[in-house]
Amino acid sequence: MKRIYKKLALSVFMMGVICLKAKSQNPIIQTKFTADPAPLVHNDTVFLYTGHDEDDAFGFKMRNWLLYTSTDMVNWTDQGVVASLKDFEWVPNDNGAWASHCIERNGKFYLYCPMPGGVGIGVLVSDSPYGPFKDPIGKPLIKNSDHDIDPAVFIDDDGQAYLYWGNPKVYYVKLNDDMISYSGKIVQDSSTPDNYQEGPWVWKRKGKYYMAYASTCCPEGIGYAMSNSPTGPWEYKGMIMEGDKRSNGNHPGIIDYRGKPYVFGFNYNILKQTMSKHYERRSICLEELTYNADGTLQKHLFWSKNVMQVGAFDPYDRIEAETMAWSEGVKTEFATEWERNIAWDKGKKIADRLFVTSIHNGDYIKVQGVDFSDGPKAIEVSVASLYGGEIEVRVGNIGGPLIGTVNIDAKGQGDIWKTVTAPVNDIKDVHDLFFVFRGEKDLFNFDWWKFTK
Repeated sequence: MKRIYKKLALSVFMMGVICLKAKSQNPIIQTKFTADPAPLVHNDTVFLYTGHDEDDAFGFKMRNWLLYTSTDMVNWTDQGVVASLKDFEWVPNDNGAWASHCIERNGKFYLYCPMPGGVGIGVLVSDSPYGPFKDPIGKPLIKNSDHDIDPAVFIDDDGQAYLYWGNPKVYYVKLNDDMISYSGKIVQDSSTPDNYQEGPWVWKRKGKYYMAYASTCCPEGIGYAMSNSPTGPWEYKGMIMEGDKRSNGNHPGIIDYRGKPYVFGFNYNILKQTMSKHYERRSICLEELTYNADGTLQKHLFWSKNVMQVGAFDPYDRIEAETMAWSEGVKTEFATEWERNIAWDKGKKIADRLFVTSIHNGDYIKVQGVDFSDGPKAIEVSVASLYGGEIEVRVGNIGGPLIGTVNIDAKGQGDIWKTVTAPVNDIKDVHDLFFVFRGEKDLFNFDWWKFTK
């Protein structure tokens, strides 16, 4: 996903920077292949749990689950791997981290994870939405059939929690208050809605229950049904989004955030920029939902709209470099490494770090809707140099006004981190911010940045 994609995406991007100002761009994650979105709103932050297609996947090659966060729906911060198949000692495979779902109850966070091929649905629990997640029961929560995939959890107003799953039929069970066990029998829903394929997602609005799901195959769109009860019967109402021949699968995730409803899913656009063959390398997308007066949902063209940013971005806090609205060429990486240039702290000499890497000449990161307020005086960046280079700090677009240049010395050691400060020109109000990278070979790794007043 490199040079060819750069030329194609750059031309599309440059045409779009004016008309899409203050809006997100799809797919919303570019540094990794992501699928099966499971958004959760907690403490005014969107926690987006995703599946992860490996860069070399042909079929489904999925070993872990990732987490991204946002407070404005356009800039997303990579939080790294939140769980993996290795967290389940009873799982015999190293592939099969399929669509998960996370929900909060009584201050704890429960991540329901399916493994295909009859392995079952497991559950992990954490005191934080960021993890670490642990297996509290040491066995599958659900081991019913080969259909045990795509779990989704809904907690009704009376406190009763339901777990739904299944392909090609919907199954459900009532979860106990502990969220790691259930009561009663597993029910195969006799009213599985029309065109249901997989990936159920259940929510409630104004007394009505909704179930969205991957619909028809293949390609899969997103259909939905409504009911007066969380257990059906479900009445098919139509398509939220028709399938598209440019894509293959789909998987909805639906939330309300700051007074607006949103639907997440995925396409294959980043893959298709580099090759015509179909591989399972997916990329999550996002749109705002629209309800009709009668509670039904309007149909959307296939990922045709981009959401508006909600709130401006503060550049005077320390910002992780893996926070971005769009990027080109770069990747993110997690490493546990020696901090050779930092004094030992009580004998600790190991640091965990998530950073931007694979940086080459012409790559860039866009941070959208940055509120410079009365103006910064300088920028600080944390980098570990490989061959050195420059960071051009621009506003508006990648060829926009240059407000500063950060010079990175060539040291040839990518694990020695240092903070570099550079002056910036006076800039006020709200602008899109671009870090454009210049140099030769692998330039440097990039950990965080911060403007100073």
